[in-house]
Formats: sequence, structure tokens, C-alpha cells
Amino acid sequence: VRSFTYTSLYLSLYLSLYLSLSLYLPSIYLSIYLSIYLSIYLSIYQTDPPTLFLLPSCILCVLIQTVYIFHGKSWYFNLPTLLPPVPGPCDPEDLIDGIIFAANYLGSTQLLSDKTPSKNVRMMQAQEAVSRIKAPEGEAQPMTEVDLFISTQRIKVLNADSQETMMDHPLRTISYIADIGNIVVLMARRRMPRPDSMDSVEASDPAEDEKQRQYKMICHVFESEDAQLIAQSIGQAFSVAYQEFLRANGINPEDLSQKEYSDLLNTQDMYNDDLIHFSKSENCKDIYIEKQKGEILGVVIVESGWGSILPTVIIANMMHAGPSEKSGRLNIGDQIMSINGTSLVGLPLSTCQTIIKGLKNQSRIKLNIVRCPPVTTVLIRRPDLRYQLGFSVQNGIICSLMRGGIAERGGVRVGHRIIEINGQSVVATPHEKIVHILSNAVGEIHMKTMPAAMYRLLTAQEQPVYI
Repeated sequence: VRSFTYTSLYLSLYLSLYLSLSLYLPSIYLSIYLSIYLSIYLSIYQTDPPTLFLLPSCILCVLIQTVYIFHGKSWYFNLPTLLPPVPGPCDPEDLIDGIIFAANYLGSTQLLSDKTPSKNVRMMQAQEAVSRIKAPEGEAQPMTEVDLFISTQRIKVLNADSQETMMDHPLRTISYIADIGNIVVLMARRRMPRPDSMDSVEASDPAEDEKQRQYKMICHVFESEDAQLIAQSIGQAFSVAYQEFLRANGINPEDLSQKEYSDLLNTQDMYNDDLIHFSKSENCKDIYIEKQKGEILGVVIVESGWGSILPTVIIANMMHAGPSEKSGRLNIGDQIMSINGTSLVGLPLSTCQTIIKGLKNQSRIKLNIVRCPPVTTVLIRRPDLRYQLGFSVQNGIICSLMRGGIAERGGVRVGHRIIEINGQSVVATPHEKIVHILSNAVGEIHMKTMPAAMYRLLTAQEQPVYI
């Protein structure tokens, strides 16, 4: 009887594995099969789970083979809890959640840089940043104890005592990381607006203009015993983020070489470039709003979204009969660049809200704004299905974006709600259908999006909180 039971269990287990893997059943069903058969086997042989490795070798081999087969299947990249191995000092799962290093923040400085400096030039820039910030020998070095948070989404600098956010950079904005002894230099790049004089040159060479264009490099300098580990972890975060996007789009990295994808990107221009729009004088305006002291400005602001080349805040709603609406000078969708001379570009939403709340006792306010429609137009060029789109969607909202991918070049922004795809409204379309439409779309993909928070306000899903 025992021999018959052993044989039947082995055959049943093997058949269940074969059918599950052949038919690509979800992994949870396979786990249930394994649990049931293993439980039956343990109960028959009166064996405790800790003695699993004392089971007959053939059963153990099947279990090991199952794990191996799992790693070889393409749908493995769709499992949310398993990641392909990425070289580096950290567990990839930890980088998704975020890891923290203790460090001392020494200061920040700005440098001008070409678009694609060589590695040697970048290292020289890092050394220059250190020389500007680090105090000479014999002098006290001003510093602040911080927690350096690193994840596949962003890098944040938190005050170690209060845990307030001092700096918050999306990972895509980090252009270089250098470790020099126990010093870490974090460099984030922002392209400077093109001067108006460049637009008036009739016979300019676009390629030459691009070479001559300068970029503003923001350099943060830290001191830490784990300087090298911090630099390696940030590099690994980029690799894990790339694998995550491949996995989210069901793409096996072996199906498309990095060179092929890079070659495609080199043939594509940025669509809906904010900087071109922002640099045109007719789009940028200084406006003044008169109000009573003690009266709020009467606006709701939201983030422009990760993917914006100039990250700032957008007017999402205005209080009826409030100072902003009564002025007639502001529209929903306008992006605020500065208030009373204080730039809002790159600041967290909470900081921008605090600045606006601080205007309550002022009677005249100056805003520098850029006229923008509330709906963003996106154009993605995808030659065929081998090229991943490079962004993920959850319930119609763009929740992640691959740095430098075709979606970013097309104007896709994190935190935006997809309103329309190729001329068809998807506002009431189920999540699965949106994913299906995007996954199978090739050629030119036209989309219209708007910040999700703005969408919820305009559709009365949320009540506005005016400031």
C-alpha cells in the first residue's frame, strides 16, 4: 500500500507540475498543488516539516527542479515578489521599498555642464563641488546629520532628528554619483532654458545648438563611512528599476538588446518639450493679484508630475469669488514658476503649499506663471512590440516611468490620469482593457493625460482644500 501511495503521489505531483507549467497557470495555483501533495505525503509518512530533506531524493529533486523551471519561464518577470538578480550590494527587493544610509550633509553647489560630459569631466566636476563645499583643513566643517533614502523611485535626504525632507530627487534626475574617499557627491541635472536670441537665428544648426546648450548641475556633497556602498547602491537602483519596467511590461531582457533600444532612442526627439514652451515669452507672464490682508489666495495646487523637465506646481482649482478667480488672470492648468521672486521649481508640493499659505497677510502678490492647458498631449513612437513602452499604469493612472525611455521622450508623466488613447476616451475603461490597448499598440500612440489630483477635483471625486 505504501509503495502504491508513493508512486501515485509522485506521478500526481509530476503531472500537476507539468500541466501548471505547460499551461502557464498562475503561480498561486502551483503553490496550492505543491502544498496539498506535500501535506498528504507528510501525513502518510508521519514526517514533520523540519525533516523535509530526509524525504526520498526523487521528491526533493522534483521540488528543486520546480524552482529552477520557475526562474526559466518568461512569465516569471510578471511575479511581483521575485526579481531577476541584479549585481550590487543590496537585495533588489530592499531597493524597491527603499534603504537608508546615515551620512553628514556638507552642502550643495551648482555647476554648468555640457549635455554629455565624459567620465573624467564628471569626476572633475565632482571634485570641484567638493572643493567649494568642504572647509579647509583646520577649520570647522558645517554639517547636518541626515538619512539618505535610496530607492528605485527616488533619492531623498531627511533630517536625522526631525525626519523632515530636505531634498527629494526622482531617480531619473540623477546624472552622476561619485565617491571620493569618505565623500559622496550626488549630481542632479536640469537643462537651462534656451535664450530668446537663439529662436531668432534663422540659419542655425540644431545639432550644433544642442552641443552648445548648457545644463545646470546641482551637486550635493555628503560625508559617510559608507561612501562607496552608497554610490554602488544608487547604481544598482538604476539597474533594478530597469528590470522592473521590463518585468511590468512582460518583456524578457534577452528579447531586445540594450543597444537596439538605445539606437531607437537616438532616432527620437523629445515631444512636447516643456523648455521650448517655457522659453517662449508669450507663454511666460508676471501677474499681480490684489487681495485683502488675512484673505487666502484661493487656489488648489498639484504637482506637475515626475517626467516634467521643469518640475513645479499646477493650479488645479480656484475658489469661487476668491482673489485668484476674481482677478481673471489665472487659469486651471497654469504652472507657477515663482511667487514674489521665490522660485517653486523643484520644491516639494508641501513646501510650495507652505509658501502660498504664508501670503495670507499680504495684499499684493506677484506670480510668474506659464500658460499651459490642463490636459497634456503625449506622443509615443513605438516601432514594434519588442520595444517596451517604459511606464506602468494602475487604474488609469501612470504610476512609474522608465528614465530615458520612449514614454518619457513622448511626454508621459507619473501621477497623470490617462484621459484618451488614440482619439478614444478611456475615462470609464476598465484597467485591464487600458493595459491591453497599450500593450498591443504600435506606431504612433497619441494620449491625453492630466494630473490625477486635478482630474479628481474636476470630476467632484474630491473636495478642494483652498490655500
